[in-house]
Amino acid sequence: MNAARPLQVGVSELLRHPGSRRPFVIDADLDGLALSTAEVVPGTPVHVDLVLESLSASVTATGTVSVSWRGDCRRCLEPVEGEAEAEVHAEIFEPHPTEGETYPLVGEQVDLEPLVRDAVLLALPLAPLCAEGCRGPAPDDFPTGVPDDEEAPRDPRWAALDDLSFED
Repeated sequence: MNAARPLQVGVSELLRHPGSRRPFVIDADLDGLALSTAEVVPGTPVHVDLVLESLSASVTATGTVSVSWRGDCRRCLEPVEGEAEAEVHAEIFEPHPTEGETYPLVGEQVDLEPLVRDAVLLALPLAPLCAEGCRGPAPDDFPTGVPDDEEAPRDPRWAALDDLSFED
């Protein structure tokens, strides 16, 4: 394991013994993990718990990736925090990867960072909620600028609707 790149893993022993397995557990700091609705707080480690297994000329990774996240509730816009966990199912690292389907195996090294980034970003919520029953902001919390004892002025563009009658 490389201290500067903690998710770059040497797999030479695995490749020499097809069918062998090796656990890989680490907490790694990764920057820039965010969607428009949620983000991993900078400095928060991503927990990686994988098992690497060798095939004839490739390596698979299976396990989980989990991380704490924060965002804003989609209804009330209050801050929300949570835990995201992604299952990783037999992701393949091979010498000649297929773009979008497998990851590169370079020499006897696999770089798990792209896999971990993909898993975290797919696990972050697209529309976080503070609570399932959140009804959003209370209408009374937003002043209209009109005193309570007066009626709000009507938009003159809607005046033509006042003349409509639905009675015969």
